[in-house]
Amino acid sequence: MSETQSIENDAKARIAAAADLAALEVLRVEFLGKQGSVSALMKTLGKMSPEERQTRGPEIQALRQAVTDELAARKDVLEAEALEAKLAAETLDLTLPASEAPCGSVHPVSQVMDELAEIFADLGFAVATGPEIEDDWYNFTALNMPESHPARAMHDTFYFPDTAPKGGKMLLRTHTSPVQVRTMLAEGAPLRIIAPGRVYRSDSDATHTPMFHQIEGLVIDKGIHLGHLKWTLETFLKAFFENEDIVIRLRPSYFPFTEPSVEADVGFELVDGKRVLGGSGDKPGHGWMELLGSGMVNRRVIEMSGLDPDEWQGFAFGIGVDRLAMLKYGMDDLRAFFDGDARWLQHYGFSALAQPTLSAGVGERA
Repeated sequence: MSETQSIENDAKARIAAAADLAALEVLRVEFLGKQGSVSALMKTLGKMSPEERQTRGPEIQALRQAVTDELAARKDVLEAEALEAKLAAETLDLTLPASEAPCGSVHPVSQVMDELAEIFADLGFAVATGPEIEDDWYNFTALNMPESHPARAMHDTFYFPDTAPKGGKMLLRTHTSPVQVRTMLAEGAPLRIIAPGRVYRSDSDATHTPMFHQIEGLVIDKGIHLGHLKWTLETFLKAFFENEDIVIRLRPSYFPFTEPSVEADVGFELVDGKRVLGGSGDKPGHGWMELLGSGMVNRRVIEMSGLDPDEWQGFAFGIGVDRLAMLKYGMDDLRAFFDGDARWLQHYGFSALAQPTLSAGVGERA
């Protein structure tokens, strides 16, 4: 038996007996690697005479091709066997539920907006909206805030270089109160609305941001007085915080657009370092916290809104939506509301199916 025939028979037998791909790779190196037996024969061709190379060359080339073919065929068989074993071990139970796909969440501000709309809709309030880019007549003048008022200063308000239709300045609204004026001019009285939306002030620190959310309420009718205001605030706060023990205290204050004006304080106690609303602020271990501003609509505002102040009266109030969210759901940093951190949103966000209802609880999560 020739040398090439002996190597071929040995190679075929050992390749056929290879148990796995790792063993097959060892044989490939042994026969066809740089130091392999077949490769060694290939190197001898350069040392042969032309006549010997003509005779031996085809045999050695045939040997190399035969070993290569045997390795490829065995590799296909071993790969197929490995796949079959993997499929048999990794069974898929089609009766199991599919894994949950990543999904977004409703931002706490959007959730609180929906909760407030649900509560006030039950009280007969409609939702009114207006432009976020306002002119200074609606934002200041119509709300009894004269040219000398500090809120008109550049360090408090974002102004545009554009000129307003009435000749004043254009600006980013500093509150949603212009919506009250626009609605009174457009719809007249009686009126019962809330005006939620984004507002802008040139202010930024740990507890303030240049853009935040506000909701204001307005009632215009005949015979309206502070008693109606207090009842509305108490009813709203009890429903929002889902606590019948909410106690408010009205404290005299000043706002240009209301007269008389009152700050509404709520009683609270500290629990594990956090403020929990409930009970009178005069109780032992409790305190009062300023929550919102309100008052009876100033006669001049009613008049500039196209109504007769001798016939129509009303009350208004305003509160930060972001602050309400922090108090109810336990956030401790206002800046995190606008960071866009997916981890924060996953923790504090709400399911899109968690629609607030008064019957199920406006703050219930899905």
